[in-house]
Amino acid sequence: QVVTDKVWHELAFGLESLGFDTPTIRRRVAEMASFFGIQDWFYKNVTELSGGQKQLLSLASVMVMQPRVLILDEPTSQLDPIAASDFLQTLGRINRELGTTVLLTEHRLEEALPLATHAAVMDGGRLLCTGAPAEVGGLLRQEGHRMFLAMPSAMRIWASVQSDASCPVTVREGKAFLTEWLTDHPAQPLPPEEIPPCGEVVLAAEDVWFKYEEKGPDIVRGLHMTVRRGEFMALLGGNGTGKSTTMNLIARIRHPYRGKIWLEGKSIDKYTDNELYHGFLGVMPQNPQSLFVKKTVRDDLYEMIDGKKEKRSDAFSIEMSKRDAVAGIVSLTKLADLLDRHPYDLSGGEQQRLALAKVLLLRPRILLMDEPTKGIDNHYKKELGEILRKLTEHGVTILLISHDVEFCAQYADRVGLFFEGNVVTNKPAKEFFAGNSFYTTAANRMSRQFFPDAVTVEDVVAGVDAYVRR
Repeated sequence: QVVTDKVWHELAFGLESLGFDTPTIRRRVAEMASFFGIQDWFYKNVTELSGGQKQLLSLASVMVMQPRVLILDEPTSQLDPIAASDFLQTLGRINRELGTTVLLTEHRLEEALPLATHAAVMDGGRLLCTGAPAEVGGLLRQEGHRMFLAMPSAMRIWASVQSDASCPVTVREGKAFLTEWLTDHPAQPLPPEEIPPCGEVVLAAEDVWFKYEEKGPDIVRGLHMTVRRGEFMALLGGNGTGKSTTMNLIARIRHPYRGKIWLEGKSIDKYTDNELYHGFLGVMPQNPQSLFVKKTVRDDLYEMIDGKKEKRSDAFSIEMSKRDAVAGIVSLTKLADLLDRHPYDLSGGEQQRLALAKVLLLRPRILLMDEPTKGIDNHYKKELGEILRKLTEHGVTILLISHDVEFCAQYADRVGLFFEGNVVTNKPAKEFFAGNSFYTTAANRMSRQFFPDAVTVEDVVAGVDAYVRR
């Protein structure tokens, strides 16, 4: 949505297009820049902005035109937890202080739903229910509908017990509910975390440095990291800290100017492209559209496995094998109803599933994934998590970059925090999230005084297990 070269010009562009005079443009731009806190990067090039800053700039460039209705489609999907929280709080201010009507579609509901005065839940193209957030939670709980998985952690914990208390929506309300519940019902000890055994180191980075321009700043700085066979490791961190650049280095899309990257004990530079990208290294980029090259989903899937022409005597068996492979992946990624659609006509979540299907058709031993859960609802996130677990059980190594702390807490074996171009800490998932204030889950924030090691809704539910509804 950013269409100009400078921040100040982006803010003025809409008003210029509507024909406002220069004094009015200057006044409105100055006022909106102050409201959004843009003064410090007012004269910057838009290419220098982080993902969070670009989202804020897009919002400010719309609000400077003083709309009565503001419509946003998953604006936090590519933001880190802190930037997403700041963005949503800004939306709340716009609604409260300016009286602007805000219509927001969102899958990350932990902080978005508490800001809403009204919620509407859709499934399969139809409206399931509407009402205040607490009313919607109660209706979905009563119906036992799968969309309840998308509700905030406080609601899901409340729904797990037989209680007549009102439905909590925020972390504060969830904490108050737990406090009251555990006053009369003793908490159950949580089982110890089971860390699955992993094999030898298959991916290693040793003192890796990288920058995009010779005289520019280092983006990756002395990176040291190892990942073992069959391990699911997730990297978290703010926008612009170097996570995606690191993924590009490991995928050999970029090359470090110092340091080494090793795959299965061999320098990444020693592999041919055919050795590296066929049956060994699978890469799912942040933008799934970069993988789409055909006019239908079906053709795009077959494109991955067509390869060289086989001998005529083998043609039938080869074709059957290809059909079986595609059919299996289609079933796994729930693409059966989309095969005749153009890939660009799919929703964001559907494009993510198609990109994953294409990568899995190459049967990689190491899978690199950059923001695979953006645009995906909680129901399919659960299915995706189970798919990734099955892959690790078969020895596939997964390195994932994500802003989705709930997903990482649920499915990752180990989590690292990326900061200033390096991994500053990495620990088993529960140990990592249990010690953080912002890079942690809503379930942990509301329950840590009762269950310090609980990081998922399932962990908290296990703590009140004696009273869980069966």
